[in-house]
Amino acid sequence: MADFMSPKQRSAHMAKIRSKDTKPELILRRKLHGEGYRYRLHDNSLPGKPDLVFPGRRKVIFVNGCFWHGHDCSVGRRLPKTNTDFWQAKRTRNQQRDHMQRLELVSSQWQYLDVWECEISNDPTLLTRVRSFLLQ
Repeated sequence: MADFMSPKQRSAHMAKIRSKDTKPELILRRKLHGEGYRYRLHDNSLPGKPDLVFPGRRKVIFVNGCFWHGHDCSVGRRLPKTNTDFWQAKRTRNQQRDHMQRLELVSSQWQYLDVWECEISNDPTLLTRVRSFLLQ
């Protein structure tokens, strides 16, 4: 991707980005399914429409994109060179919305785990951490 895109190019590019069934989400789903875990997907009756829902355990997992949710990794810290104020404000709103949704889940007696896009391929302990979360 070029360093500079016209607004029209950026809009076309952003329109192609999925909110469900992303590559990191599919990888985690495959791993968990292979471990014997069964879950529901994107339950819109819960705050934030969690990516993976384990109703019997009252636990959910969110697979967050590092860029969109402002993770503290190289991808999450990077902002586009154009319209920087807009993107920073958008990510701040995403983080605030995420925080409120997590509070709603906890107040409804649900537990949550945030998994970051960068952890899917770079963290060898991720599956252990997810297993631990689901078993506690």
